[in-house]
Amino acid sequence: MKKNIPSIILSVYLLVMSLYLYTHQYYNADIEAYMGLVYKANFPDMKIEEIHKKVYTELKEKKPGAGEVNTTREEEAIGDNSYYHVLSENPKVYEEELQLFTVKPFYNFINSIFFKLGFSASLSTFLITIISYVLMVILIFSFLLQVLKNNYLALLLTILISIFKPLLDTSRHATPDGLSCMLLLFSFYFAVMKRNMFVATVFGILCILTRPEYFIFYSFSLALLYIFKSDFRFKTKEILFSFIYFALTFGIIQYFNQISWYVLFMNQFTKVQLYPISNPDSFNFNDYLACVKGKLLFEFNTSYFTLLLIFIIVILDYKLIINRNRKSLIFLSFYAAIFVTVFLRFIMFPSLVNRMMVGFYLLIILSLIAYQSSKKQILDKTA
Repeated sequence: MKKNIPSIILSVYLLVMSLYLYTHQYYNADIEAYMGLVYKANFPDMKIEEIHKKVYTELKEKKPGAGEVNTTREEEAIGDNSYYHVLSENPKVYEEELQLFTVKPFYNFINSIFFKLGFSASLSTFLITIISYVLMVILIFSFLLQVLKNNYLALLLTILISIFKPLLDTSRHATPDGLSCMLLLFSFYFAVMKRNMFVATVFGILCILTRPEYFIFYSFSLALLYIFKSDFRFKTKEILFSFIYFALTFGIIQYFNQISWYVLFMNQFTKVQLYPISNPDSFNFNDYLACVKGKLLFEFNTSYFTLLLIFIIVILDYKLIINRNRKSLIFLSFYAAIFVTVFLRFIMFPSLVNRMMVGFYLLIILSLIAYQSSKKQILDKTA
């Protein structure tokens, strides 16, 4: 019975946190697009004018002032503050906006399932985020139990991680970030802890279907698994097949998406277009370069990556790395893969919004705990 006390405490805690998240939903700017896609999926013959009316009627009931011009912040791009006001009044502009969000098919599919079950369109977009939070916390607790071998320490660290601000913020937003983070953690858990490449690949495919840019990180991760395949006891063909499945998933998304990268970039970071797909601005390399250079230091310093890099430098034992200890080299390579992925993603989309980065944050935090826990064993073996 005593062994089950931490699990019971965690269960009660998760019930409380689920209620908190349910009653503190944040109606972010993207929610109206995901709600519109829910209606389109369930009522394919419904006219855009009716979808538009249903979405904004529901939103204004739950968030008075939805669709008003935002004058409280500096514009990210020209026309940014008034764009969502135009969306709330113009169904045709809104219809084109929806196409930008079809690139996350698994998230939209889950939302549609909840809608079919009788939930409102807005609540449908939140439920999967709350469920993802609960499953992530349970997975983190399970992982820490195996790594630390101490139930109460694992519980304490799990609760501390669960109130990590980026994770809580992510779990209040109607976005794919919570779902993609949960799928990312599950895929790595089954690959590293369970040595089950098939299940890890399934979760990885679903993660890419939720946020396609994770394909970059999965590619680097599979390269590392190939280099250290003897340590993880994976066969070359397992790794190769996983990469093929990931590449096919990403390729299919891009084929049906057919929206150029530069259209998204120019619309997001230079000048917001009312019809970004049918009448996009042409790509301007100087504007692109100025945007990336102007945001580089600010975005990285306002993210948690600089702080986590300090922890990586402090915790990793570089004597072991210099002596080519394989376990230390695996951890170092893993962190390098994360930071290279983040930098490449920044070059393509110069924003490090914490809710989009929380998956990387958690992987770094959990792997540092695992490394610190195993450092004594590593030192004993090399002594």
